[in-house]
Formats: sequence, C-alpha cells, structure tokens
Amino acid sequence: MKTIVKYLIMKWNSLYGKRCLSIIPLIGIMGCTAFVEVDPPKNIMVSETVFNDPSTVESAMADLYFTMRESGMVSGNYGFTTRLAIYSDELDYYGFNPQLLEFYQNRVLPPNTEVLAWWSEAYKVIYGANAIVEGIEGATDLEESEQDRFMGQALFVRAFMHSLLVSVFGDVPYITTTDYAFNNQVSRMSEDLVYERIISDLVRAVGLMENSTIENEERLVPDRNVAKALLARVYLYTDQWDLAEAEAADVIGNFGLEDELGMVFLKESMETIWQLQHGEFPGNTQEASQLIIPFVPGQSFALTDGLLSAFEDGDGRRSEWIDSISNEEQTITLYYPFKYKARFDVTESLEYSIHFRLAEQYLIRSEARTRLGNLIGAREDLNMIRNRAGLANTTANSESELLEAILAERRVELFTEQGHRWFDLRRTGRATAVLGMFKPDWEDTDVLFPIPEIELEANPNLLPQNQGY
Repeated sequence: MKTIVKYLIMKWNSLYGKRCLSIIPLIGIMGCTAFVEVDPPKNIMVSETVFNDPSTVESAMADLYFTMRESGMVSGNYGFTTRLAIYSDELDYYGFNPQLLEFYQNRVLPPNTEVLAWWSEAYKVIYGANAIVEGIEGATDLEESEQDRFMGQALFVRAFMHSLLVSVFGDVPYITTTDYAFNNQVSRMSEDLVYERIISDLVRAVGLMENSTIENEERLVPDRNVAKALLARVYLYTDQWDLAEAEAADVIGNFGLEDELGMVFLKESMETIWQLQHGEFPGNTQEASQLIIPFVPGQSFALTDGLLSAFEDGDGRRSEWIDSISNEEQTITLYYPFKYKARFDVTESLEYSIHFRLAEQYLIRSEARTRLGNLIGAREDLNMIRNRAGLANTTANSESELLEAILAERRVELFTEQGHRWFDLRRTGRATAVLGMFKPDWEDTDVLFPIPEIELEANPNLLPQNQGY
C-alpha cells in the first residue's frame, strides 16, 4: 500500500504582505491513488522536483481542489450555496450567527469574517494556480501533452476563482503572478477588464486541453468541457449572446440529460460536467449536511414561501428535490432542499458536490438564442428542461415572455446551487425590485459586497471601498 506523504512545495506569502499564510502541504483530494514521496529543501519551491514529475503536479492541482472544497466561496459549508441563498430570496435563516445574520438581513459590514474568508481563500487558490503556471513554464522534463493539460487546468482554476470574486465584489484585482511584492501594491480592475482576463484565460485553457485525454469518469478534474461551460456562463453574464450560444452548444453535444430527476445529483449522473469529491471517503456532501433539516426546532435554513410558490403544479422537482419536516406537535412544517439526500453516515458515497451541470447549459443557450431572435430554438431548449420535470411546453411566444420564462425556469431548476438565483437578480438588474419588497434593510448598493476591511488596511491601493459601505 502506497503511503501518503505530505511535503512542502512553497511558502505561501500573503497577497498584501502583512499576513503570512501557513505553509500548505500538498494533501490533495481524498481518493487520489497516491502521493509521490519527495523531500525538497524546506520552505522553498523546487521546480526541478515538483514540476518535472506529472505525479507531483497532479498532487499540486489536487491541493487546489481540496482548498476550494473545504473553505471559501466554493465550499458547501461556507460558500455561495447557503450564504447567497439567505442574502436573496431562497432560504430563511433561523440561527444566531452574527455574521450570517448580516447576510440574511442585508446588513453586511466590511469586517464580516465570512466575506473576508471568501476573499482570502479565493486569492490563496489563485496564488497556488499561478505557482503551478509558473512552475510548468519552467519545467523541462514534462511531455508537451502533460504541460498543456496541467497548464489548462491551472488557468481554468484561476479564471473560475476570479469569476466568483467579480460576481460579488465587482472591481477586483486579477492576479497572475506569485510576486508578492507586486501583489502587495495591486489595484482593482474594472469588472469589464476582469471579465476580459477571465475569458482570455479560459480560451487559452480550452485550446491547451483540446486534445488532452485524462481518466475522468467521475468528472473530478477540470477538462475542456468544464472550461467551455464556464465560458458559456461568462459570455451570458457579459451579454455576448452569440458566443454564449456557441460554447453552450458545444458542451451540450457532449452530455445528455438524465431522464429521472432522482439521478441528477448522484455521483454517476451523466449530466454532471464537473464535481468535487468529499474530504473523507465514504462521506456526504457538505451541502446535504448544511441544508437537510434533521429536526424542528433546531433548523438553520429552510426554503422561503416565495421559492415554494414559484413551482408550477405538477413540477416533479417540487416533489423530488424538496422535502419537509414538522415539529412533534405538528404545528410547524418547514421545507428544505433535498437535491443531495445523504446527510448522515454512509457506507458508500453516492453524491459529490456538483458545480457545473448540463441543465444550466440548456438554459444559457435558451437565453442566448432568445436574445439573438431564435425563439424556436430557445423554446426547444427551455422545453427540454421543463419536459424532464414533467411540465408541458412553455406557452411563451415573444422575446420578453421567453426571457421571463427562462428566468423563472432557472429559479426552480438551479435553486440553492452556488448562488445562481442571486447572480440572476444582479445581472438582470432586478435585485432591488425583487428583494426591496420584503427585505427591510435592502439598499440599491447591496448588489455588491464590501471589500474586506482588513484588506483595505493592508493595501490602500484597493480603495475606494464599494459604495454603501
């Protein structure tokens, strides 16, 4: 049996110089076959050792996925799924955590530690991706196909994390180097420029991974399809309809929808594009442990009445992806997301945390086609999702009707998944109109989160703070 050896790859420096991150061991994703035993000199990066061996590069990439899964915006415990759901109109919050109450009551302040974790963990992952990019560029013994594959994966991770940062903070730095002296003085870029950099990295990643082949049956490693799925999303968010349609179409051609709703969130689902495995195997998703209510009282989150009422009669997602629980007196009934169904100990992991799946790509293409005037094609894509849920074809005919129908479909298809509802409200300019009606502390400036106070103190070049904070 091969041993798992933790080894030091580099000393992680703070992006802004005043805080030194701990040395991060390359512990990788649980379930990797092995970690390579190396013993480089302490506290320095040795590219000859790490980046000339594909096994150690794979371990370096695995550590990035591990960090994303365990903390920050991508995590099921601390990420967008729950935080943006209570910030918008998907989940009610019943707990007493002051940081989460700020989210639920739309009173997030610059010292909020949850927001700080989003920022700092994202840039830690970005720093790691940049270290891999630089290491691969200096590698001499990797085969060209291996260099391309790893470079494409690292560029995807860098683009993905920046896409999350820009979606909640607006103008942010786009970091492409491990030079902490440079990063210590970096300024924020406009959203438009950040998206340009994201697209550039993704286009390059797609090209590098075009002909690479990897064993990826469980879709745990980003590949060409994953990069294209993110490209389609980014093109949609930046109103580049023709490009969004093209990228989504390419992805759609490589996957198929599950006929049964109960199969969609299983680890072997054929419509999963990219997912992250658990830290322990066998184990359950963090999303299930957060969202499934074990007893009442004692709940943290529950679905809002507004979301429940958004489902049409006969929608199979309402019965398959939502469950309820009552207190002993049967006087209170609460509803919770039941997409991931395994909350307690299991003998076999049946579900992984899904971050890109095919249904989103159909809805992206439907919206892009509507904007391009292809209403027939738009309805076909929309009906693929509706029919799978047991609903009849849409009755929407005009462009405006179709856009409303697509947004409504996104709400019930993608609920409590990585903040899709919040992003839709923000990108369509509807956040104030929708949330202002029942969120008493809502303000127009709440469409962006504050830059963490400690980051502004460490690097004044990040000023000015977002409006409203």
